[in-house]
Amino acid sequence: MRQAWRAAILVVASSVQTLQAGPAPTAPAGDNALARGQYLVQAANCISCHTAPNGKPFAGGRPFQTPYRFLGTLYSSNITADRDTGLGLWTEADFTRAMRSGVARDGSHLFPAFPYTAFTRLTTADIGAIYAYLRTVPVVRAKPPANSFWFEQRWAMVLWNALFFEAGESPPASGQSDEWHRGRYLALALGHCDACHTPRNILLAERADAGMTGGSLMDEIETGKFRSWSAPNLTAAQSGLARWSTEDLRTYLKTGHNRWAGTLGPMNDVIANSLQYLADSDIAAMAVYLRSLPAGGDSAPFTPGADEHAGGRALYDRHCEECHRSSGRGGFRKAPPVAGSAIVQARDPASLVNVILYGARPAAQIPASFYTWEDMPAFRNKMTDAEVARLSSFLRASWGNRGGRVPAAAVARQR
Repeated sequence: MRQAWRAAILVVASSVQTLQAGPAPTAPAGDNALARGQYLVQAANCISCHTAPNGKPFAGGRPFQTPYRFLGTLYSSNITADRDTGLGLWTEADFTRAMRSGVARDGSHLFPAFPYTAFTRLTTADIGAIYAYLRTVPVVRAKPPANSFWFEQRWAMVLWNALFFEAGESPPASGQSDEWHRGRYLALALGHCDACHTPRNILLAERADAGMTGGSLMDEIETGKFRSWSAPNLTAAQSGLARWSTEDLRTYLKTGHNRWAGTLGPMNDVIANSLQYLADSDIAAMAVYLRSLPAGGDSAPFTPGADEHAGGRALYDRHCEECHRSSGRGGFRKAPPVAGSAIVQARDPASLVNVILYGARPAAQIPASFYTWEDMPAFRNKMTDAEVARLSSFLRASWGNRGGRVPAAAVARQR
């Protein structure tokens, strides 16, 4: 939502599905222009991607990787107003070109780890407000580490943009409310949720035919240790958010928890640094838009054999039943349901495997709420790869869940 997922997820591209921009989100009444710019920067979660671990805010240096490990590492840029290492020499026109077209002040093409493919949808007024606010943040003289060789080959983006990128705003869609339009603007332009929650093709561009049906991204599982994560299906599919109400979505976006799920992994940054601070009206608008997404991308169910099911059930009873209950419905303020869970049923089981291996907990900056769950412990030293795979497969085939079998090799990749 890293980042969107997250803001600036992996060094990947995102193809632009046609978006028709409606009314832009507004900061609370009475705010001045700089306050509005600050609000928009917060809604876009710029700080998460442009701040290195233990680094100064907005000074860049956060590492990003793609599923293609040979490409190496790309580091986010310094977006403070330092003249030598940041945006100090950039004019508003330079900044607007970068946001709209993915072209830097010196004419070099940016990679869509900086999500210009989403920001191109922003209104000119909002881009100007963001620029004005960034000129006021504390200036930091900091040059990010050098990118890998492959991420210095900027010429390749000319071809990629020609294939997958369409710049600019579009007119509003007919038949939708102002609230729906505002929610879409927040989700797809500022929040760029589709950057994480949409599957990608071989060239790492978003698949226009599968918007918001679940994606995969690379992110840290521990400091300096990158692993694959799966972003769940946000449509009304049975393996997505079919059971969630608009209120469920609103509660989760604002607090990171609801009766169905709790925040973990890359989504922690989105809640902790962005969504929890947005106006209630904007959170409600996002929930209205996301709840309107038609079902798509349901995972293919599978039926385990009797021995496979029994082995998975035994592991569940030993390690999970106390908190998640024999029904899979979870325990109040103890553990969320695994029955109907979008994480459990995701096409890519990476996040489910990560949760079992490494545990799950919300970011420290997220305050407790009515639905806050207990932290989940890590089980990587208690189960073998084969056992984690057997348990994961059991979860994905029980209580009506729709998800494929998880091989032991998939678990080994996540260790």
